[in-house]
Amino acid sequence: MKTLLNFLTDLRKNNNRDWFNDNRKRYEEGKEQMLFFTELLIQEIHKFDESVPLIDPKDCLFRIFRDVRFSHDKSPYKTHMGSFIAPGGRKSRMAGYYIHVEPGNSFLGGGIWRPEAAELKAIRSEIYHHPEGFKEVIHDADFKNYYPSIEGEKLKTAPKGFPKDFEDIDLLRYKSYTFGLSLDDQTVLSDDFVGIAVDAFRELSKANRYLNYALGRWK
Repeated sequence: MKTLLNFLTDLRKNNNRDWFNDNRKRYEEGKEQMLFFTELLIQEIHKFDESVPLIDPKDCLFRIFRDVRFSHDKSPYKTHMGSFIAPGGRKSRMAGYYIHVEPGNSFLGGGIWRPEAAELKAIRSEIYHHPEGFKEVIHDADFKNYYPSIEGEKLKTAPKGFPKDFEDIDLLRYKSYTFGLSLDDQTVLSDDFVGIAVDAFRELSKANRYLNYALGRWK
C-alpha cells in the first residue's frame, strides 16, 4: 500500500487536474494496489460470509473523482480510496464491508450507511421484535474489541411508529447501523494488513448477518 499512500499524500497537496494528469501513472499504480487488496479480501470474506459472491473488485472500488456540483469545496479528487464489499459491490443496499485508505485516517468498517426509509424501518422493526439477538452481537467481547459502538447520527427521540418506552429505544434511534476500526499508516503498510482486515471483518460479519436478515425478512 506504500505506493497508494504516497500518491494520496501528494494528491492532498496538489488537488488539481494538471497535477493529476501529470501523475496519472502513479494513480493507476495505486489503484491497482487497492484493487488487488480488495480482491484478496473478497476471497477471504466469501469463506465466512457466503452471501458475498466472488465479485469483480472493480465493482467494489469507489471512483476517486468528487461530485462537486453541490459542494463549496471544488477540489476535483478525493484524497482517499475506498472499496465496499457486498452483493452488488459499491452500489449494494445490503450491509457489507468497507475499506478506506487515507494517509493518517484509514479505517475498516461496514454495516449499512444511511439506508432508505423502508430499509431503516425493517432494521428497526427486527431490533424491536428481537432485541436480544442484536444485543448479543454488539455486546460480544470479541466484537466490541474491534467495534466498541455503533457509529453515526441518531434521532433525538423515538422513531415514528415505535413506543418511546421501549426498553432498548436507544438502539432504534440510529440513522445508520455502521461500525468502524481506525488504522494508523504503520498498520496499513504492515505485512499483516490482510490478516488484520480479515479478522476484523470476520467479527463484523456477525452484525452484517443480523442486518441483512432483517432486510430480507421485512421486505
